[in-house]
Amino acid sequence: MPDSTVIAGIVIPSTSPLFLAGVGVHVGAGLVCVAAGALAMLSRKRRGRHSTAGTVYFWGLAVLCASAAVLAVVRWPEDNVLLALVFIAFGAAYLGRQAMRSRHAVRLHITGMGASYIVMLTAFYVDNGKFLPLWRDLSPLAYWLVPAAIGLPIMGWALLRHPLVRGVHLQET
Repeated sequence: MPDSTVIAGIVIPSTSPLFLAGVGVHVGAGLVCVAAGALAMLSRKRRGRHSTAGTVYFWGLAVLCASAAVLAVVRWPEDNVLLALVFIAFGAAYLGRQAMRSRHAVRLHITGMGASYIVMLTAFYVDNGKFLPLWRDLSPLAYWLVPAAIGLPIMGWALLRHPLVRGVHLQET
């Protein structure tokens, strides 16, 4: 592909150092989100590791959203769907964050943050699945469906079984 850069097998549709720097910020923010989101999900739900990881996820997602907006403007209309997905992801995270700040809507918190993570991963696979081992052999429809097929049952389990949802108080330590 002319006027493109290939990094780790992924084609970046530009040779502009400024655009590539923007992609670097975007990829870095995405990696922070994936790690912080996973840490928040796997941590005990109380102040400390969970809330710190959740805060890092939220602000990393804000950077991811801002960088996606800049990159989408440069590559409009090719990236308009990705821009919509990242704004949906951020909106869901915002809703989930606000729900926990009120301390009365644990289910809304789980739904918002879980949906945010699923949509963020969906955007990644829609954009990059065709370049990834295993994923490149799947139908493009799978890029849209697999993150939800994995994430929604996990979210459903949390909504039905998590101690905070059932009203069981977790001790502070």
